[in-house]
Amino acid sequence: MFSDILACCAEVVAGSAAWLGRGLSCVCAQRRENDARPSFDLTPAQEECLQRLQSRIDVAYDSSVPEHQEALRALWNAAFPEEELRGLISEQWKDMGWQGKDPSTDFRGGGFISLENLLFFAKNFPKSFQDLLRKQEGDRSVWEYPFAVAGVNITFMLIQMLDLESVKPRTLVGANFLKFLAENESAFDLLYCITFKLMDQQWLNMRASYMDFNTVMKSTRRQLEKELLELLEDITRLEDLPSYGLLTR
Repeated sequence: MFSDILACCAEVVAGSAAWLGRGLSCVCAQRRENDARPSFDLTPAQEECLQRLQSRIDVAYDSSVPEHQEALRALWNAAFPEEELRGLISEQWKDMGWQGKDPSTDFRGGGFISLENLLFFAKNFPKSFQDLLRKQEGDRSVWEYPFAVAGVNITFMLIQMLDLESVKPRTLVGANFLKFLAENESAFDLLYCITFKLMDQQWLNMRASYMDFNTVMKSTRRQLEKELLELLEDITRLEDLPSYGLLTR
């Protein structure tokens, strides 16, 4: 049955982005001649920050790169400090919620940045990270979502939602996010942590089980977009988002 959970979640990573929706747009945006969606002009600082973030997004996980190997080991040590990792390919990885004994096969949907996101979460919000990894909060279902695969899904979803692979954002929520990114180079990693915790709250509120994973992700995206769009005039930092309050260090 656990393999069914992993397969369900893997479809979100490897499948099309159709379930993600198209995001929101603004009538004041400038439309491209060859694109039905609008694009938003950026300040030089926002453009530079976006390019740096895109450079991170473009890096595929490569198990032969020492830096990537060390990051994977660091993730294990953060998740299970009391247990020694026997190898980068090991059955132990399944305890973290990877599909098999080699986590590198799961990074194809999110790239190296999805590993960086998980590490940022573990280092900056260790209490919330451990709570989600070990499913320590709430009345949980018999068949839970696998932690690590869910994490890769969240990275993938945020890249799509914020339209981060475009030269300019073509959604209002993406344009709004770049304002935070220009003020905080770690804004994407921080938003990842917020989103992961928000997703888990949605999971508990919906009394979800593994077959509901996509539905929970859609609900999480809607809530996140709502906060990023409706509260923009009232907040200057991601830490001011209501969902940030879900995180504990």
